[in-house]
Amino acid sequence: MKDHAKLWLAYTPKKNNRECALLSKFSFAGADGTDSIVKNAAAELKCGLKSMLDIEPEIVYGDTAAQIKISNGKDMQAREEYSISLSGEGVFIEGGSAAGILYGVFDILRTIACEKNIEEAYKAKKTVRPSNPLRMLNHWDNMDGSIERGYSGESFFYVNNEIVIDERTKDYARLIASVGINAVVINNVNVKDAASYMITDRYFDKLALLGEIFAGYGIGLYMSLNYASTIEIGGLDSADPLDEKVISWWKTKMAEVFSRIPTLKGFLVKADSEGRPGPFTYGRTQADGANMLADIVKDYNAIIIWRCFVYNCRQDWRDRKTDRARAGYDNFMPMDGDYHDNVILQIKNGPMDFQIREPVSPLLGGLKKTNQMLEVQIAQEYTGHQIDVCYLIPDFKEILGFKTYCSESNDTVADIISGDTFNSRFSGIAAVTNTGNDFNWTGNYLAGANLFGFGRLAFDTELSAEQIAEEFVRMTISDDEEVLATVLGILLPSREIYERYTSPLGIGWMVQPATHYGCSVDGYEYDRWGTYHRADHLGIGVDRTDKGTGYALLYNEPNASVYNDPEKCPDELVLFFHHLPYTHVLHSGKTVIQHIYDSHFEGYDEAKQLAAKWETLKGKVDEDIFENVRERFERQLVNAREWCDQVNSYFYRKSGIPDEKGREIY
Repeated sequence: MKDHAKLWLAYTPKKNNRECALLSKFSFAGADGTDSIVKNAAAELKCGLKSMLDIEPEIVYGDTAAQIKISNGKDMQAREEYSISLSGEGVFIEGGSAAGILYGVFDILRTIACEKNIEEAYKAKKTVRPSNPLRMLNHWDNMDGSIERGYSGESFFYVNNEIVIDERTKDYARLIASVGINAVVINNVNVKDAASYMITDRYFDKLALLGEIFAGYGIGLYMSLNYASTIEIGGLDSADPLDEKVISWWKTKMAEVFSRIPTLKGFLVKADSEGRPGPFTYGRTQADGANMLADIVKDYNAIIIWRCFVYNCRQDWRDRKTDRARAGYDNFMPMDGDYHDNVILQIKNGPMDFQIREPVSPLLGGLKKTNQMLEVQIAQEYTGHQIDVCYLIPDFKEILGFKTYCSESNDTVADIISGDTFNSRFSGIAAVTNTGNDFNWTGNYLAGANLFGFGRLAFDTELSAEQIAEEFVRMTISDDEEVLATVLGILLPSREIYERYTSPLGIGWMVQPATHYGCSVDGYEYDRWGTYHRADHLGIGVDRTDKGTGYALLYNEPNASVYNDPEKCPDELVLFFHHLPYTHVLHSGKTVIQHIYDSHFEGYDEAKQLAAKWETLKGKVDEDIFENVRERFERQLVNAREWCDQVNSYFYRKSGIPDEKGREIY
């Protein structure tokens, strides 16, 4: 057995298209045949066709298009566009650049791997332009080999504070390029210890080599940066962004970094958050810190991505006025327009922290003069640790489709991060990734659907969650129709099932502290993190209305009025915005307390049904895949029962109101 799976690039033999003569000859146009990306595209095409159809294609190279100089996101998207057409001469792939040709090749291979007829799929010329300029993965890998919020083994980038480059490195680049990822941040946003020295000679050679491998697949190399590097490795006594000594140190350092790592595209920065240093320490603004770095790296056509995850993590639980949900908006909205044009603000999808259900951050649709990108998490930190199956693409579809009412048209989150709404210079979407050195990359084979799905959705936000799931199953597990239907029946409802047996009505956070797996209803209730549910014997929820923290009013109308009124607020978010009596009647017709009982009993029962569906696949899918997922379902059912019993018992004991259906509550 090799040390890692090939997943959707396994290229197993296929039945359809074997007699398709068109697949014997390909023409590439739009880039030079000597380009490293084009060479990799040709090698991938030959490997895939040989393995799947036993075809050895001839590849000819046509005209090379004039290269578009990238000055903004739209230029990047134009360069990555591709067209596929058929003629008597064979298959013609034209790209806006070499990257476009690569994406066209992966389109062809995906079509074959899914057993779709080539002549039918491309009977009309197919032209695709990426939905988002930046489509990024954020690794939270540490240089000692550990991964913060990693549920798939150790890092495949680092061992014992050294960078590892081997066959798996290239296969990783192939995997993510095949679904359209074009940017990777390779280290944890919490930069410490050896990672602070990634911008020194200690690591330059390996980083340069890694950047070359990535560049060969159209992937930009990014690193997380320690904002206090001037102190921690530079010997200065300050990291004040307006201090001339600090600015001078960074200018010298960046000249060295970019000369030694020529493929480097920029940096991701987490500052003034959860103990990380930042400009607030010196009485400066977030814009001061971001702009100082951005002005320096601009000389190298690089960008600074600045995370908006800035909040008071030393909150007193007795304080009902301070609201963590407001922090991102309050810290960044007043500076809209102050950020320079090569700064991108990276905004988490919700105002808290990747819960199973949150409202969309009001910064998305609030900021109108600042480059911005969306941050989601496919590492299942709060959604099951890649033990519990939780297909997140339906969640991401809801987020992308959310109407912010920031303009008369093009007002969805998808419109904003594409750059269309405000004609942003740079924009896009990033995901905290779920990969590790486990054989199958993501621990649970089914968690691979989130890695695959994020890339596909980032590249084409019009794809449905169902279409993406079907591609994943056909390419990774089986193209048998019965197996396909069964696995889709597990993946597609899994997110809502997880939500039902965990946190009710948008309240979130009832998890074990530190690990974030498993139920602990009051685990964070009296802690410093600002993640409270405020349950008492009469009701539950946080008052974020105009009579409470005022958070609901940060949204554009009509969202503000909807969220501010418990009679209008959607049931699934009502406890996020309102403290309500247990007897309050929801839109569903149920009381709050009965919803809690019903959803938890139902969620546990549905989890058992998912596990039973998987059992029917014994002998119908690869044995390693079957046993891997079966074992995780065993753990999921233990988890689901604990959630069900603990949450229901907690609220029965709080409220004294029995379940109207008379089920056993402890």
